[in-house]
Amino acid sequence: MVDIKLPHHHSKELEKVLPKLPKAEECVQVAEIFKQISDGTRLRILWLLCHCEECVSNIAAAMNMSDPAVSHHLKLLRKSGLIVSRRDGKEVYYKLADTEQAQIVHHFCEEMFKMACPLL
Repeated sequence: MVDIKLPHHHSKELEKVLPKLPKAEECVQVAEIFKQISDGTRLRILWLLCHCEECVSNIAAAMNMSDPAVSHHLKLLRKSGLIVSRRDGKEVYYKLADTEQAQIVHHFCEEMFKMACPLL
């Protein structure tokens, strides 16, 4: 049982859910992931990388952005663990990370697109 003295006792529901309440640090980690996908450009880049592996220059062309601007977004997505990179000669290729976390974010984004853009 969580050792919290509640000032009011309206029902037993709060006492039932308090032991399952995520820790503050866990909420910060989840918030960081939401920060990454809250930027429209990063969301577009992430969507693209969920469906194919691609190099910076091609991503930049697809996004109608400069290579350095795309590289900045890729750095943030990679730091968050949502994407991974690999080098092949002079080219660096990016794709969605093969992790449960990245797959969940991918699924979540796809579902959000269905809700926000039902005609797609």
